[in-house]
Amino acid sequence: MGRSLVGLLILVASGLLLSCQTRRDAPAGDGPPFSVVEATIPEMGAAMEQGRITSREIVLQYLTRIALYEDKLNAVITVNPKALQQAEALDRERAQGKTRGPLHGIPIALKDNIHTTDMPTTGGALAFDGLVPPYEATVTKNLRQAGAVIIAKTSMTELANWVAGAPTPMPGNYSALAGYGMNPYDPRRDPREATFDGRPALSTAGSSSGIGTAANFWAANAGTETSGSILSPANQNMLAAIKPTVGRVSRYGIVPITADQDTAGPMAKSVTDAAILLGALEGAAPDPNDPATTTCSRPPGGDYTRYLNVDGLKGARIGVPRAFYYDPVTPPGAKEPRGGLNPPQKQVMAEAIAILKQQGAVIVDPADLPSILSQDRQNNFLLWDICSGADDAKGKDGDCSVVLKYGMKRDFNRWLATLGPAAPLKSLTQLRAFNVAHKTAGAIKYGQSRLDISDEMDVEADRVRYEADRAKDLALASTRGIDAALQAHDLDALLFPGSSGAAIAARPGYPTVIVPFGFVPNEPTPPFPDGFNAKPAPYGVSFTGSACSEPRLIELAYAFEQATKRRVPPPAAP
Repeated sequence: MGRSLVGLLILVASGLLLSCQTRRDAPAGDGPPFSVVEATIPEMGAAMEQGRITSREIVLQYLTRIALYEDKLNAVITVNPKALQQAEALDRERAQGKTRGPLHGIPIALKDNIHTTDMPTTGGALAFDGLVPPYEATVTKNLRQAGAVIIAKTSMTELANWVAGAPTPMPGNYSALAGYGMNPYDPRRDPREATFDGRPALSTAGSSSGIGTAANFWAANAGTETSGSILSPANQNMLAAIKPTVGRVSRYGIVPITADQDTAGPMAKSVTDAAILLGALEGAAPDPNDPATTTCSRPPGGDYTRYLNVDGLKGARIGVPRAFYYDPVTPPGAKEPRGGLNPPQKQVMAEAIAILKQQGAVIVDPADLPSILSQDRQNNFLLWDICSGADDAKGKDGDCSVVLKYGMKRDFNRWLATLGPAAPLKSLTQLRAFNVAHKTAGAIKYGQSRLDISDEMDVEADRVRYEADRAKDLALASTRGIDAALQAHDLDALLFPGSSGAAIAARPGYPTVIVPFGFVPNEPTPPFPDGFNAKPAPYGVSFTGSACSEPRLIELAYAFEQATKRRVPPPAAP
């Protein structure tokens, strides 16, 4: 059995017994029993208000599903042993006429790089096994104040996928502590000889697990993104998600990669649920522990559901960035074209564009990004990657941005210092040494090339290079990238296929809302062996805008979602 699963089974069994005992004298409810499967947050809230179900019973249903399907999916790194107690306390508040808001009594999971003081926060790293931080993340406090039950910590790619890049990159949702997370849309192992190490045949993508939300282990979850780690798993697990503007949601108490691009954000089964969760994550006021939280204005009452407008696409101007994101392009000096969609992906996006037009949107096609088309090698975004592996060590990193590897050295060491005596390590250097010393225990199955290239950075001596690269990131991604396209065509948003726009939007910290939409074949290179019938992969549609444009993006995404309603529950956890 997986981590803590025996204890979970005992918890569920005792909870079922108590539930039977406490419900014997309860009046019979009208209608069929309430099920959490595919239930929305508003539906659960209404059922609790009507007395059809309690938060405790909702938590118990979710715990039962975890106990039944966790061995197959490995979505959980820790279950909160106090989840039922927390639900009972919230039930008592409701009975006394106090309701904190739409998340009152709703079970939410957190990525395991977000601090909690009633469960460990490990980042999936062996070095942090059992670490209980001395303080909670601001987003954790905000969720508790909003009435959420923190039911579990999700599996994740170790340290948000800043451990191992080239030459042996770490697969998505693998960590030394939890192993591999499996995609509920095809939870089988990859059978190909070169990748026959336990990883999933259908990638879960990104470092924020969407597995448990997709499989109805909880109502929704909070992920984190530096470059794609909310949007990519949302795309692969058929979820709606909001990657917020960097600074809208506090980063305090979250294991970092770099403050330049890190943000937490909601992953859910619907835009409505994601909008509700975003309001709670943002909280009632800026966080004094994170000055960036003054970047964007909050909506009145912190209520993003006011932007759930079914007619939101009427008259909206939406751009299609054809070059690279839809059609292949050849950057200056390159011999082969890059990017583009395969035929099934093209078909999905053509249908999405047709629906947008039917709903009254004005489609500007093409609305290409100048930095993608630039014939100047120094000003072409496709030739300016992130330094992220052994080939990008010092002396070999002239054509890539050092922002992430520099930021990891700066911000990870700062984070360790906030742990005080609880910190098992005092520096990134000590983490690397621990990993080497514990290699046979599985600490670095795929190496630690990203940690290595980060630790060789000198925070003071390399500051000028970092600042220059940060300025170039912003120039290519925003000034001559997203902002240039938005302004040239007077656009409300850009329409990206799947999560393909995540990397360029991540550099300036711009927001995106992704909506579940279709399926495409899972046809990797090299191909699966004959006889392996790969299940199709989910494929979403993304709306990206400039800083602080979440309200408009939510409006567009919700209208598209309501016009399509294409989310299909996974078959792996019925």
